[in-house]
Amino acid sequence: MSSSPHLLHHDLDGPAGAPPLVLGPSLGTSLAVWEPQLSALSRTHRVMRFDLPGHGGSPADLLPDLSPGATSVADLARLVLDLADHHGWAGFHYAGVSLGGAIGAHLALHHPGRIISLAVVCSSARFGEPGAWWDRARSVRDEGTGPLLATAPGRWFAAAGTAATPRGAGLLADLAGTDPAGYAACCDALAGYDLRAELAEIDTPTLVVAGRQDPATPPAHARELTDGIPRASLVEIAGAAHLAGVERPEAVTAALCAHLRAASGGPDGAGGPADARHDATLSA
Repeated sequence: MSSSPHLLHHDLDGPAGAPPLVLGPSLGTSLAVWEPQLSALSRTHRVMRFDLPGHGGSPADLLPDLSPGATSVADLARLVLDLADHHGWAGFHYAGVSLGGAIGAHLALHHPGRIISLAVVCSSARFGEPGAWWDRARSVRDEGTGPLLATAPGRWFAAAGTAATPRGAGLLADLAGTDPAGYAACCDALAGYDLRAELAEIDTPTLVVAGRQDPATPPAHARELTDGIPRASLVEIAGAAHLAGVERPEAVTAALCAHLRAASGGPDGAGGPADARHDATLSA
C-alpha cells in the first residue's frame, strides 16, 4: 500500500515478478471495486489497484488545478503513468471501470508503447453531453456527494438488493466519503472526454465488457467502442448494471482472465482477442 504524498494511493498484490496489471476504478468508488476479481488476477499478475484523486486514500490535490473545468482524462492518465514509472514498469496490462476505462483508452491511444493489453468495463468513448457533467460537478462542489447516494444504487446495480450487501454498502460508503473537489474534478474530466473520432488509432488488444442493464453506459456504448477499435472484442454481461464486476463477478473475472491469457499468447491466445467481435453474452 502506498502512502507517498506524490502518488495516487494504491495497493499491490500478486507475485513481484509477474506481469504487471493496473486496475482503474470508476467515479465515486475506490480500489475496492476490484476486490471480486483480485484473487484470480493476482495469481498470474502483479496487480496494482489505485484510487482516483479525492477517492479512497488519494488526496484530491494530486491534481495540479482543482478549479472548475481544469481537469482532463489526460491529467488522470499522467498520474497512472507516474505510478507505473515509480514501480519501474515500462509496459503493463490495464483494465478499468467506466472513468477508469477511459483512462486506459487514453493511455492506449496516446502512450501505446506502455499498454500491453486493454480492458474497458462499462465504459464509453463519450459519456454523454458535457453539460450534465458540469452540472453534477457544480452540485457536488456546493453540496458534497451526499445527495448522490439516493440515485447511485439504481445506476450501479441491476438488482435492488445488491446495494444492501456488505460489498455494495462499502462502495456507497466510499461515495459518501469522496472529497467533493476530487469528485467534481473527475466529472470535469468526463465532460471533456471524447475519443469517438480516434478509436481506430488504438492498436492495443482490447476487451470491452458491457452490463446489459447498465443505464450509465448502455451496451450501445460498448458496441461503439468495439466497432471502432480494430483489435477489440465484446462481452455483454446479463443481469448487470454499471458495476458489472461487483454484481456478476464470476462472469467479468472469466472474461478478463481469458483476455489476459490471449493477450499474453497463452493457451486461449491463438490470434488474440481481435479474432472475435461481439463474441459473447454471459448470463452469470
